[in-house]
Amino acid sequence: MKTKLLFTIPAVAFTTFFFSCSEVTKTDTTRTGDSKIVVEATNYPLYYFASRIAGGAIQLNFLPGEKDGDPAFWEPSDSDIAQLQKASLILMNGATYEKWAASASLPETALVDTSRNFSGEFLSSDELVTHSHGPGGEHSHGGTAFTTWLDFNQAIWQAEEIRDALIRVAPVHEDAFNQNFESLANDLDALHQRFKAIGKSLNGIPLVASHPIYQYFSRRYELDIEAVHWEPEPEPDEAKMKALNIVLEKQPAKWMIWEGEPIQAAVDKLTAIGIKSLVIDPCGNRPTQGDWLTVMQKNAENLGRLAP
Repeated sequence: MKTKLLFTIPAVAFTTFFFSCSEVTKTDTTRTGDSKIVVEATNYPLYYFASRIAGGAIQLNFLPGEKDGDPAFWEPSDSDIAQLQKASLILMNGATYEKWAASASLPETALVDTSRNFSGEFLSSDELVTHSHGPGGEHSHGGTAFTTWLDFNQAIWQAEEIRDALIRVAPVHEDAFNQNFESLANDLDALHQRFKAIGKSLNGIPLVASHPIYQYFSRRYELDIEAVHWEPEPEPDEAKMKALNIVLEKQPAKWMIWEGEPIQAAVDKLTAIGIKSLVIDPCGNRPTQGDWLTVMQKNAENLGRLAP
């Protein structure tokens, strides 16, 4: 999927001031006095944004994070649905991310579609190959592209929706939520500016990606990416190498972007045909080390290695 279209989302107006926000911890449960406002997040980026904005004012849960696999292909159990139904807010990524929601009975007043304000700018994925990785079973990346947060301007909009929803259910904390949001938005804008500079320095060099998940990322930061369907762990077989060589005839890339660290056998096969590997982790699930922001900063370091 070669996407070179660039669009501009109006910049969020920032108020400059100093604020020290609460650090995100591994604990999902926080309380304020005897009250308890329960918020559920359907992926880790939303969980991280809500953690930064809410501080310790809510009980924040991330049900898909308790399971292995990609939260985009999570299938909630009956008990999971029952837990979601009790929430004050359910933070949804939108853009067809939560495919399970179409058949779930959830309270409309609790649903927060964080990508609704830029739904007119959604991209489609033409990749209809069905495959599987992890315990989530077979799935396809076809349809609407859903890794919206990899465009950091869009991530600011999603964080803004979270802030507004939190203020609605906990207005007593409005000032703190606004201050925390500004701190987060400044970090997201810094990422946006950093990747814009990297994209400009790369000047459209051709790249291949192991998965079709970088649509918004490539559009916003003017990256020339063509995707295949490889997984980080299995060694690529002859059929995959043949399919890659066909792609390389039109996309003479020297680098492959992976969503996770590939096994050495895959790296060696790519090296043998003159292709190096780097990781750009979408961080849809909780990382084993650090948090969403540190993962994105590492992604910037990795992509920056390609600059002349």
